[in-house]
Amino acid sequence: MPSSLPAARAIDFLCEHTSSKSRVMALLAHDTGPSSLNAVLTCKDPDHAFEAVALLRRVLARRDVTAIDDELNALTAEMPDAPAGSLRQAVLQAASGTWPTQPGTLLVVPDQDPSEDETLNVPSGPAEHPRLKDLPGKVVRIAHLYEFHVTDEDALLRAAVDRGWEPLPASERGDDDPRDLIGAVMTLTEDPDVAGTQTLEEQSSAELLSVEDGDELADWSAAPIVTRFTHGWRLRSRRTRSAAQDQTPNFAALFPTRDCPCKGEDEDCEDCVWQLTPRTADLLHTALVVLADQAYDDAQHLGDQFLADADSSTWGVFDRMPPLTWTADHRWRRRMARAFDDLAADLARGNWPNPNCTAEEMALHLAIEDAPTYLEDRPAEDDHNALPEHEDDYGWDSCSDLMFQDHDVLMLFHSKSTGIEDPDHPANQFLGVGDLREAAWFDPFDNRGIRDPRRGFRR
Repeated sequence: MPSSLPAARAIDFLCEHTSSKSRVMALLAHDTGPSSLNAVLTCKDPDHAFEAVALLRRVLARRDVTAIDDELNALTAEMPDAPAGSLRQAVLQAASGTWPTQPGTLLVVPDQDPSEDETLNVPSGPAEHPRLKDLPGKVVRIAHLYEFHVTDEDALLRAAVDRGWEPLPASERGDDDPRDLIGAVMTLTEDPDVAGTQTLEEQSSAELLSVEDGDELADWSAAPIVTRFTHGWRLRSRRTRSAAQDQTPNFAALFPTRDCPCKGEDEDCEDCVWQLTPRTADLLHTALVVLADQAYDDAQHLGDQFLADADSSTWGVFDRMPPLTWTADHRWRRRMARAFDDLAADLARGNWPNPNCTAEEMALHLAIEDAPTYLEDRPAEDDHNALPEHEDDYGWDSCSDLMFQDHDVLMLFHSKSTGIEDPDHPANQFLGVGDLREAAWFDPFDNRGIRDPRRGFRR
């Protein structure tokens, strides 16, 4: 008697083996109720079962039987008639996207007890892989960023299957990606064009690894490898306009350039000094305002949470600061956001950014790092390109050399400098570093002006 149960959706295929036989099962999803297992075929050769599962997964991903005709014919020719017929029927059902349920389905077995997770016994590093310090030459780390808009899921999956890709087992797929599009795209990213997609973004980031800077090879790294890519100029421009209280400052008037009478021909001329030009000031101001917005956003979402425990990998600012600041509370983070605004206000008044505390020094270091990225991919006709040009434009090294008393705060990033933030630490006393502990970051320097304590917060 035919089953009256509604058809289900096949989402994966699995193998079960005993000493005498192997069984292939379909993992089915139902509109109501839990997932279930349906028997597909039983055979004596475990290799036949493995091959059958691989074929069924490919058909399920492609929704196309013709792509595996030759392999299906070769496999069924080696199998007894009964399992061969069942496999052919299962292939057709997998291609259709639906699966007729039968009485006596098996409930899915619960996941393994986490306490029995074998990954707990995985060694901390590869047995024969070298450490960074063991390599005599330079090591370059390259990270790529791609963004693909999937315009044709079926075309994407067909191309990935042709490359030998098999989708993840259903138990490992997220609810937001039931067809394992992520795995399919990753399989094809070596090609300049990924079938069924439109490439929206392609960036690369490269760096030389250094033992002195605390770097380590990925296989031995105790912390995740994090790479920061640039933001798009469209988003940056929108944020800058919304964050600025009035209009963009007139940097051409605030920072007029001057030409020395020697025209740069006299190497000993004391008047030929680097200038903060309108274009440099504009990009530096943009970076500071955007960083302030990102810091306010971070502070709002983080609250008093310890950064390393917070559930996000997309923080804009605070994950870029020394680890000793990761325990900061919400008030500290808002004060840090205001430090970016204070420096941006210096520029908006026609003054060089004037860091008067450790927090503002850190803010300015980040802004100088980010400012060059705001020159990328800008349209030819925009406000920045209308500013006058000068040979001193984009002198970021000069910004780093001339806008700080020292770069002591950067020592906090190095693992070898642990403890140097404390004034009682011997290295701190030897170098005359001062108090770099998190609580002292907003203490004004003795020889710099103090900010107006009544200025409040922009957000």
